[in-house]
Amino acid sequence: MEQIVILDFGSQYTQVIARRIRECNVYSVILAHDTPAVEIAALAPRGIILSGGPSSVYAKDAPLPDRNIFALGVPVLGICYGVQLFAQFLGGRVEKGLKREYGKGVLTVKDASCMLFRNLPKRLQVWNSHGDKLTKLPRGFKSVAVTENSEYAAIENRARKFFGLQFHPEVVHTPRGREIIANFVHGICGCGKNWTMRNYVERAVEEIRARVGTEEVILGLSGGVDSSVAAALLHKAIGGQLTCIFVNNGLLRGREAEVVREVFGRNFKIKLQYEDAAKLFLKRLKGVTEPERKRKIIGKTFIEVFQNATRRAGQAKFLAQGTLYPDVIESVPIDGNPAALIKSHHNVGGLPKKMKFALVEPLKCLFKDEVRQLGIELGLPKEIVMRQPFPGPGLAVRILGEVTPERCAILRNADAIVVEEMKSNGLYYKIWQSFAVLLPVRSVGVMGDERTYDYTIAIRAVESQDGMTADWVKLPYALLEKLASRIINEVKGVNRCVFDITSKPPGTIEWE
Repeated sequence: MEQIVILDFGSQYTQVIARRIRECNVYSVILAHDTPAVEIAALAPRGIILSGGPSSVYAKDAPLPDRNIFALGVPVLGICYGVQLFAQFLGGRVEKGLKREYGKGVLTVKDASCMLFRNLPKRLQVWNSHGDKLTKLPRGFKSVAVTENSEYAAIENRARKFFGLQFHPEVVHTPRGREIIANFVHGICGCGKNWTMRNYVERAVEEIRARVGTEEVILGLSGGVDSSVAAALLHKAIGGQLTCIFVNNGLLRGREAEVVREVFGRNFKIKLQYEDAAKLFLKRLKGVTEPERKRKIIGKTFIEVFQNATRRAGQAKFLAQGTLYPDVIESVPIDGNPAALIKSHHNVGGLPKKMKFALVEPLKCLFKDEVRQLGIELGLPKEIVMRQPFPGPGLAVRILGEVTPERCAILRNADAIVVEEMKSNGLYYKIWQSFAVLLPVRSVGVMGDERTYDYTIAIRAVESQDGMTADWVKLPYALLEKLASRIINEVKGVNRCVFDITSKPPGTIEWE
C-alpha cells in the first residue's frame, strides 16, 4: 500500500498533515520523530514529511530525527521546524528571528517551476507560526518562494527531491495549502489515489477474522459514532462472536440508553448486554471539580463496571474498542514530556492486566470523518453515522465543576433543546458539533416578578473537518434568540445563556 510517513516533532498540527494527505486518497502514518531510518525504510514509504514543532533545532534538548532518513532515496518535505532540520543536518544555518512571524502572511513564488506550486498563483496567503528562521541554505538548495520576513520561505533541492516550507500548508488559514500537499504526494512522490473506505472495509474484515479466528469478542458500545461503527464492522466480520456491553454511566444524552437498546439490540440483532451504573459513577464524582481527575475517575469506574460485566458475558479472548487515530496520538506524550499530552482518553490503554484481554481496535488508523464514511459504507443509518461527536466521559466534560444529578439533569435538558433546534433549522448535520455547557457560576436574574439566582448555560457550535482545528459557527441571531428563550423558559435552574465564539486553537472544542 502506498503511504506517506510523517515524523512528529510535537506540532499541534501533525494530525492535520496526516488528514490532508488522506484527503488526497493516500494513506498516511504518524511516527515518533526519532523512529530509526531502518524501520521507516521497512514501510517502503513513497515520501517523508517532517512536522513542525515548538522547539529550536539549535537547543540542547531539541528533538532530532535519525540522520539516515536523508539517505533513504525518497522525497522529503520539511514544514516549519521540519525545514529547519534540513539546515541542522545538511549544512545550513538557523537563527532566532529578529521579528517573529505568526499569523497570516503573503507568500511570493519566485520559481513557478517548483513542483510544490504547480498550477498555483504567484502570490498566496499562508499561515506562519515560528520565531526561528533559516539564515543560510544547505548546499544544493535554493529559495523558491519568499515572505516579507523570510527570503527562504520555501526551498528545494530538486535533484534529491528535498523540499521545505517555513509556513504551514496543512491548516485552513493557508487556503491553497491542500493543493501544495497534493502536489507533493502526487506530483513529487508519485502516489495514486488508492486509499478508499471500500478498500479499507475489505482489508479490515480480513484482518479482524485473521486476528480473532473463532474466539469471542466483547465491545463497549456507547451509542456514539465510533463504537457504533466499530460494532457494525466487527459484526460484519465475525457475526455472533461479538457481544456488545452498554454501560449507562449517568452522564449520557437524553434517551441515549433507550435508543441504543432499540437500534442495536432489536433492529440490528447484535447481542447486547445492558449495565445500569449511573448511581455508582455519580457517587464517585461527588465533590470532584478538576477536569483531568474527573476523566480518570470515569475511566477507572468504567473499567471496573465493564470488567464485572464481562464476567457475566461469558468467556471472551478479545476486547474491541472504537479508538480513533487522534485518540492514539493525543494520548502519547511527545518526547516523554507530559506537558505535550492534550488530554487523557479512558478508552486508550490503562486496562488492568487481570482482565487478560487482547485488544482489537479496527478504527485506530482512522480520523473521525473517515469513520463516518466507513459507517455509510457499512449501511448504518444517517441518524447514527452523522450524529455529532460526544465525549467518552459524557456530560462530565461539559459540566464545569462538580458533577451532580441535578446538574446532569439541567445540562441534559438544555442540550436536548440545542439538538432539537439545530435539527429543525437544518444545521445539525451540516456542522461538526453543537452542544450546551453548564457553567459553575450563578447569576442574578428576574423571571416574572421574582428575583432568581440560577446557572448559566453556554452554547457551543463549531465547524471542523477532523476535530484538530475548528472555527466557531456564526449562528443566526434568530436561532440564538430561540435557543436562549427556550432554555431559560423550559430548563429549571437556568436564567442566563451565553454563546462561545472561541476557535481551536487557541481553545479546545470541549470545555474540559
